Amino acid sequence: MSDKLDLYNFNNQMERHNVMLCFKGAVTSELLSSILGIMESKMENIEETPKIRKKVFNVLVECLQNLYHHIDKFPDDDCGMDFKSAIFMMGKMEDHYLITTGNFILSENVDKLKTKLDYINGLEKDELKAYYKEVLNNGQMSNKGGGGLGMIDIARKSGQKLDYSFSHINDKNSFFSLNVKVVQPSKEVA
Repeated sequence: MSDKLDLYNFNNQMERHNVMLCFKGAVTSELLSSILGIMESKMENIEETPKIRKKVFNVLVECLQNLYHHIDKFPDDDCGMDFKSAIFMMGKMEDHYLITTGNFILSENVDKLKTKLDYINGLEKDELKAYYKEVLNNGQMSNKGGGGLGMIDIARKSGQKLDYSFSHINDKNSFFSLNVKVVQPSKEVA
């Protein structure tokens, strides 16, 4: 088995999946600013309605802020994994944009996050709006410094259910994946 990464095949996979940007590493505020600047420029160059560009960009901002603000703090571990690292990809499919994020979380936080995401996914559009206002007005801050609005806002702005998964790494650590689809309205004229 070779230690070389086959960049040609990797590039072909990214082309087949229409990946516009892919990043893996530590998430910093400087990185967020750079990624948002790059994606804003890419979105301006895409022949897309301003409304869709704005919606995609707003969801992207929420997803990246979620990565930045909610990566768990891990003690040093000797299993060789960089638990402070995260991954982000954005692609444009025929009828939608797909924003995918992934980061390590403490296994002890999985149930609480799953419960929150399932609750959000169980709400209809008007209930989601009311829940957003309720959380906004209760003024409580999470232990990470946020009000807990990020995932609610992602669901509201995308208009889709949150597609997520958790991969068990070991007793202490899990990997959280979030796939957010922003659907383009049909371009057909009736």
